[in-house]
Amino acid sequence: MTVSARLTPEEKAALVRQHLDDGVPLTRLAAAAGLPARTLRRWAANYRTTQTTAALQRQPRSDVGRRRLPEDLVAAIEGLALRRPAPTTAYVHRRVSDLARDRDLPAPSYSSVRSVVAAIDPGLRTLAHRGDAAYRDQFELVHRRTAARPNEQWQADHTLLDVQVLDAKQQPARPWLTVVLDDHSRAVAGYTVFLGDPTAEQTALALHQAAGRKANPAWPVTGLPDVLYSDHGSDFISARLERVCLDTHIRLIHSRVGVPQGRGKIERFFGTVTSELLPHLPGNIPHGTRGQPVTAPSLTLAQLDGILERFVVEDYHARPHSETGQPPVARWLADGWLPRLPAHPEDLDLLLLTAATGRKVQRDGIRFASTRYVSPVLAAYVGETVTVRYDPRDAAELRVYHHDQYLCRAIAPELAADTVTLQQLQQARTARRKQLKQQLRERRSLVDSLPVDDRHLPPPTSAPADIAVAEPLRAMQGPAVGPRTRHGLRTYAAD
Repeated sequence: MTVSARLTPEEKAALVRQHLDDGVPLTRLAAAAGLPARTLRRWAANYRTTQTTAALQRQPRSDVGRRRLPEDLVAAIEGLALRRPAPTTAYVHRRVSDLARDRDLPAPSYSSVRSVVAAIDPGLRTLAHRGDAAYRDQFELVHRRTAARPNEQWQADHTLLDVQVLDAKQQPARPWLTVVLDDHSRAVAGYTVFLGDPTAEQTALALHQAAGRKANPAWPVTGLPDVLYSDHGSDFISARLERVCLDTHIRLIHSRVGVPQGRGKIERFFGTVTSELLPHLPGNIPHGTRGQPVTAPSLTLAQLDGILERFVVEDYHARPHSETGQPPVARWLADGWLPRLPAHPEDLDLLLLTAATGRKVQRDGIRFASTRYVSPVLAAYVGETVTVRYDPRDAAELRVYHHDQYLCRAIAPELAADTVTLQQLQQARTARRKQLKQQLRERRSLVDSLPVDDRHLPPPTSAPADIAVAEPLRAMQGPAVGPRTRHGLRTYAAD
């Protein structure tokens, strides 16, 4: 870059004023600044005309943006560059050079071809090389809709967590997370974490927690939404979920197939969990490790569930959201509105909770999962077959229905003090059974190692006496076991 190109208009004006105001000769100024005297004369003439620094601005070339290549060669360069898969610029330059020689035209330089390729519209290049979906995701305008009030619209979706936990057999496994998110406040209405593929049952459990009142008083989000927005997963298009939405007057809307932009808010929450919570847990699986954890997993599913609830209630809900500027819970509670609740909470249990097979009411209550559940209402239904529904997160109570009519809540007295999950109950039973079997094996091995019981055997005597005693003992013990001889056919003569 030349000296004149490096100087700003203000610096040029300062040089010119030394000549115009102080009378310094232009030749001396030109020698000191390292500029041609002709350039200083031109600057002085322009500055005298306007007396502003605008006259000293560097003027762009008159042919900027114009190509000297023929239009047909430019079209050929662009056509070759937009082929799929994308060719290299060197390949395009060789092909166009051959084409120019065939037409008796001068071959374009490599830099000219590269400038033509670089000037192609990025959207056109993406559409040509990566297809419609990539163009839509990167360049199409997106209409961002936000609900005007809380519980106007909820979003539901699943994600496979980047962490491993220990299952019931103490084997590592990656859990799934189903979340129900309020669109207006970004508050988490409910969630469920589980092992295995997502099902309609897990989605129903997340909705049951979202619509019901939470045991944690710091988590006030509850009620029924007007709209439930989800993708086209098999559990979201199941007949069970459609029935739930129909009976609770919820409008079920699915996003467009292959268009994830409409679910960006809940995907952002998944990103928050992945980046801010999971890296601090044992068994975390960072990106780029090919699904392998960097630390050994040690958490159970129930422990991960408790950690997630604390993170949602104490961290995510309490801090201002970067887009709304308000904490999600504070935004959900704003204006003192009343959420829409089901007329009878039992109806929600009938729709959303997991149904077990029919159980017969015994005189001491209902037996389910080797646990006794009692209620005074069951006294009138002894001998009747009822349907029980339960929440896998809390095995302390059952909802009892008779011909799809709600009867009561049956309580397990030994579990009512604490919240015990069905999985914990099954693990406790399995552990107790294993403990008893181990004790049984130890007792049997101890007995097998004892000496032979010879308390009532006759004492050993001398050889003649031994022979005399051996005969009665042999008679008492029966014939000696030896090779079995095959007797011939008995005849009358032999008899």
